[in-house]
This record gives sequence, C-alpha cells and structure tokens, in this order.
Amino acid sequence: MLDSIVTSKTRIKLLLKFFSNNNSSYLRALAKEFDESTNSVRVELNRLTEAGLLVADEDGKTKVYKANNTHPFFNEIKNMVSKFLGLDELMEKIVNRMGNVEKAYIIGDYAMGIDSGTIELLLIGKDLDIEYLDFLKEKTYEKLNKKVKVVILESSPSDVMGILIFGK
Repeated sequence: MLDSIVTSKTRIKLLLKFFSNNNSSYLRALAKEFDESTNSVRVELNRLTEAGLLVADEDGKTKVYKANNTHPFFNEIKNMVSKFLGLDELMEKIVNRMGNVEKAYIIGDYAMGIDSGTIELLLIGKDLDIEYLDFLKEKTYEKLNKKVKVVILESSPSDVMGILIFGK
C-alpha cells in the first residue's frame, strides 16, 4: 500500500524509521542503516523536512532528524505506517483472541523503526492460546512476508515471572 503511494524506497525507509516510533537519527547513521549513499538519504531528508514532516535540530555540527509531531498529518502518517507494517492488525488479533493478555509490546528492530523482516512481540498474560499464536505467526508470514517471534511473560501468584519464547 505505502509503496504504491510513495515511489522512493529511501523515502519509505525514512517514513518507517521516523513514524513507527519516536525515533531520531542523523544522516550518516541513516545511510549506514539503510546501506545507501549519504547523498540519496540527504535528498529525501531534505524533501521530508521541506514538506514539514520531519524537523531537524542541531546537535553541535550534526543535524538530528525526527518526525514533526505537530504536523497536521502526523497521526495519519503514523497510522499508515502502522498499517503498512501490519502491526496494528496483528496486535489487535493477539489482544482480542489470545486469551488473558494483560499487556502486549512490540520490541526489537520494529520498536526502533527498523524493518528487519522479523516482528518481535512481548506478551504478558496467563493461559494464552499458543495454538492460535502459531496460526497468527503463519498467517503474518504468508500475508506480510515477516517472521514473528514472541516472548511470553506469565505472572505467577508468587510474583515470579516465567519466560516462554516462541520463534519461527
């Protein structure tokens, strides 16, 4: 969806980076992370800054970029990025159908705005439906071509946390 609206792959990476979480970064770090030239990243940073979607703050001689959360379309772009990543749908299904989920968090690369191809989740709850979790992981991989790894913390009566890790 997002890639049919935005044709620049670098611009998509920047939108994912800055609008999936409240990340900030500078030119050279972005170029290294994206494995692209600093010039191609600079061009897209300038375009997004001129459009008001990003703001740049000076940190010594370095410009640090972040999403402009006062932009009128900030929430809409954030929602589009979330839908593009498939995270909103995945989290909603987990919370609604997994059983007694107390809390659910996105951790790892996606929490830092990096599209690594693996979505890592932390679930806190008791008596979760592991079979349904396996089903969701398969469907997510089929639909989004992204692996899902899940860490489950189960609170016990003695306040000791047990950890179960499920990977694909």
